[in-house]
Amino acid sequence: PLHCLLMARGFSSLVMTSGNLSEEPIAIANQEAVDRLSGIADVFLVHNRDIYIRSDDSIVCRAAGDTRVLRRSRGYVPAPVFLDEDLPQILACGAELKNTVCLTKDSHAFVSQHIGDLENIQALDFFRHTIAHMQGILDIEPAYIAHDMHPDYLSTGYAQERDPDACIAVQHHHAHIVSCMAENHLQGDVIGLALDGTGYGTDGAVWGGEAMIACRAAFQRAAHLAYVPMPGAAAAVREPWRMGISYLIEAYGGDLKDLDLPFLDGLNPEHVRLIVEMAEKRVNSPLTSSLGRLFDGVAAIAGIRNRVNFEAQAAMELEMQAAGDLFPLDPQQAYDYEILQGDGEVFPVSPAKMIRAIVEDLKSGASVRQVSARFHATVIFMFADVCDRIRHATGLQRVVLSGGVFQNVCILEGICEVLQARGFSVFTNHFLPANDGGVCLGQAVVAAAKIREDRAAAGNREE
Repeated sequence: PLHCLLMARGFSSLVMTSGNLSEEPIAIANQEAVDRLSGIADVFLVHNRDIYIRSDDSIVCRAAGDTRVLRRSRGYVPAPVFLDEDLPQILACGAELKNTVCLTKDSHAFVSQHIGDLENIQALDFFRHTIAHMQGILDIEPAYIAHDMHPDYLSTGYAQERDPDACIAVQHHHAHIVSCMAENHLQGDVIGLALDGTGYGTDGAVWGGEAMIACRAAFQRAAHLAYVPMPGAAAAVREPWRMGISYLIEAYGGDLKDLDLPFLDGLNPEHVRLIVEMAEKRVNSPLTSSLGRLFDGVAAIAGIRNRVNFEAQAAMELEMQAAGDLFPLDPQQAYDYEILQGDGEVFPVSPAKMIRAIVEDLKSGASVRQVSARFHATVIFMFADVCDRIRHATGLQRVVLSGGVFQNVCILEGICEVLQARGFSVFTNHFLPANDGGVCLGQAVVAAAKIREDRAAAGNREE
């Protein structure tokens, strides 16, 4: 009736968005909405029926021949994910961004509605309330708490505060891969491609371009994008031009003044000098292997944008440029890249040759559409070649894809097509997001596998 009354006022259409400030949970009480949103809303339409539980809109898309969940919330929750094994009662605290939490009971995993980014007190309160509410309605009292390895995340702090003896730390990208394994009922070893923007690595670096050999209990890093500095750390996410400079340094060294590139011509030379100095001296410049940051850097170099207004904006706009020119895929379309000699069995993959080729294309007049299509083709064939190398060393045929980069339809469909043509069996997320909204399920299943292994080891010692 409320919607009918609105339309009866003569509106030809209504555009809806959630009632919240950026990075904050949606407001659900009338007075809360007035208090929090008066700065952005001209009028308030209120109702005398209270909202009991916050639940954002769910978002799905169609890609690679199937429906994909991008945000799992209203309409899906609290329906469980059905697992192929019984798990102990576990609380998994999820990721820092796009947070959801998971509670397990027998062969059911109950994943919460979208909570959002755990970066402020309002989101943390929503996180705590969601856990308490789910425990109550599901009658679950977790004996174990799984959380991200990052020591400074609010979710890690919550887990440690709640019961430090029950905590099990899980690496972010391992959780991504196992979330997909759990959805697809996969046991044993797989090749995992975890491609996203950020995740705390076992070496303390910012991971995000990862190939691994993984099972539910453990993983071994096999390959990754070569490390580059993130000048300004979090500022490099908001300002992709910083990553553009970082990748140019990787390709050409620190002297960039003679490149004759429109991207550089549009920047303040003093700012460029400072960023080069920060990157070379590693001042507030953590190392990253993130594919998301490579997308940002290429978007900046190609002239798409130097600053973003929302997460992944530069990468999304780069994808839009590629969509019309990428398919049918052709290996000749890809730029060169280089597999480097790493430490032990882990090999870095350097995009430096690709960056130099992109610069030459731009200087010779290639369009942004052409450059973007060639870049996407390079990412697709580069990671397919990495999988080939791992298969040659291990005999593994199953490839599991997860991480926020697989929301990019060009990358998802392209990698699936090439890997399947090469004889791999490819598995992707369906019921849960490939982004960080699905990480909590992976954390819970990894924790259960670790518990099982620890119990087996303890039993063997007793014998």
